[in-house]
Amino acid sequence: MAEPLVIKICGIKTSDMLETAIAGGADMVGFMHFQRSPRHASVEEIADLISQARGRIETCVVLVNPDNSCVAEIAALGPDWIQLHGPETPHRVEAIRAEAGVEIMKALPIGSAEDVAQVPAFVDIADRILVDAKPPKGADRPGGLGDTFDWSLLKALDPSIPFMLSGGLTPQTVADAIKTVRPFGVDVSSGVESAPGVKDKRLIEAFIRNARAAG
Repeated sequence: MAEPLVIKICGIKTSDMLETAIAGGADMVGFMHFQRSPRHASVEEIADLISQARGRIETCVVLVNPDNSCVAEIAALGPDWIQLHGPETPHRVEAIRAEAGVEIMKALPIGSAEDVAQVPAFVDIADRILVDAKPPKGADRPGGLGDTFDWSLLKALDPSIPFMLSGGLTPQTVADAIKTVRPFGVDVSSGVESAPGVKDKRLIEAFIRNARAAG
């Protein structure tokens, strides 16, 4: 029997949207700790959200090219996962994983066949792979931009490599994405917002419902 689809709602920064994700039946929530993101949450805010979520849903803190002190500070909050969403090398991912003692999800930007070819280097080093749309040149942040990518590029990936899919997913497109790409999980952020950084309860509920029906 196939594993149930993993659904992650990322960029949560309020207690009520965390409750919406839990009540809707999501498996994971993500909290952004990155100043340039409209979804940025402080260490104190993330600590409160992790406490609220503990034992009810898996938590993931998203970091972009963090230094060691940032990793230690976030790991101390006890999230289930740390997601690395910057240009971290396999060596750096391995070092962070060893130091944090927390499961590591590595986001990899996909925009070309060369990008897909980089994925296997991270498979044994990260606990989970997330493929995301490569940001356009000059973008001020590495994700959450609402862009999709050409999913057919993923056909080149070894089918034994499990991954989560991110990048421009919405309640309208998630079912098609699941059927086309067959990821083991999906991750959404901007696709369930009414404005950058502002989550919408109805969109979160619709996304989870449509993903479950397809998955």
